[in-house]
Amino acid sequence: MRRLELLRVEHRDLDTAIAALVDSGGGDQMQVARLKKRKLRLRDEIAQLEDELVPDIIA
Repeated sequence: MRRLELLRVEHRDLDTAIAALVDSGGGDQMQVARLKKRKLRLRDEIAQLEDELVPDIIA
């Protein structure tokens, strides 16, 4: 549960960092792309952990 919260915080922080780089115009596109890629990996990991928390119920 703690891991999930840490991943969510990192995901939000990356969102803020990406926005700041794009708004400032100073960030190079490679750096922005790397951050976006990391953000997507975090989203996938968050989704996987959330799926593990919800039990499969066959209706």
